[in-house]
Amino acid sequence: MAAQARRRPPRPPTPLPAAGGEAPPGPFGAAYLAAEAYAPQLEGELRRQGIAVAHWHGRLALTREAPVPAAWSLDTWAAPVEAGIASIGAAADMLRAVQRNWALYAAAHHRRATLIAARLPPVKAAPLAFPAPPPGAHLGAWTLLAPDRLLWSAAKSSPFVNGEVRFVEDREGPPSRAYLKLWEAMTRMGAWPGPGARCIDLGAAPGGWTWALARLGAEIVAVDRAPLDPRIAAMPGVTGRIGSAFVIAPEPRDWMVCDVAAYPDRLLRLAETWTAPGGARRIVATMKFQGETDFDAAAALAAIPGGTVRHLFHNKHELTLMWTRPGVCPGAE
Repeated sequence: MAAQARRRPPRPPTPLPAAGGEAPPGPFGAAYLAAEAYAPQLEGELRRQGIAVAHWHGRLALTREAPVPAAWSLDTWAAPVEAGIASIGAAADMLRAVQRNWALYAAAHHRRATLIAARLPPVKAAPLAFPAPPPGAHLGAWTLLAPDRLLWSAAKSSPFVNGEVRFVEDREGPPSRAYLKLWEAMTRMGAWPGPGARCIDLGAAPGGWTWALARLGAEIVAVDRAPLDPRIAAMPGVTGRIGSAFVIAPEPRDWMVCDVAAYPDRLLRLAETWTAPGGARRIVATMKFQGETDFDAAAALAAIPGGTVRHLFHNKHELTLMWTRPGVCPGAE
């Protein structure tokens, strides 16, 4: 299946419908929230599954069909309900009657939405100090389709407000902000390396992901054709190795992480190799796209048993594989 996917050229997404206009009446089966600038990728992914977007409400794709897995969705509303509202107070009362915690997606009618949100219990969305588990409190999502039309879903895929995973950042230690992708992936997995965990970072230079692993006390072999940033190379537990990420034979490491710039097919083969018997226990790897999105390669990556593929809040034009070998206990190493 993966081999067939690699032989087919990527299909470009269909252009999005024109922005603006009022949403058609429901019911809606699901709503998918795209990241800023990545609505075309979400629309293309849905089309490949036979899902038509009935309306774009900002970055929120409203569909008639039941929810389907969507890697390019930051947050999927699995049970949207549309209701007419007579007033700001009536809208707040309606939401409070369902549950306590709600997150607003404000795509339009901002003043009215803000007044409704002010009547709801506050939701604390403080940045996470990594490592930390994701929020445990149940969180729903809502928006205003029109001044008198409320859309809400008590069930959604992300525990974060609008799928946005924010951290207390370190602006001095790492050589770039790429480490935020690894932090987000590990937070979503609910697992990260502990002291002494055996890790390998493929395509490591300049060392942002190696820095994040070393901060946790892990032992890291950092592989790249280019040298690490000297500050990262000098960190305890870091061993630099000059070479290609694609010629390293898989070995039973606790973690394999990879943020290398490579064509999607090549990253797919790398992931398939390291998920085979004798490879790593856990994997975080980024599939980057140059030009058009390769939906076939992305689908093949998502088909690897035991893995989850997502467009993270900190991703650009790329998807991240988060994979745990069957039988490995959940939680930090």
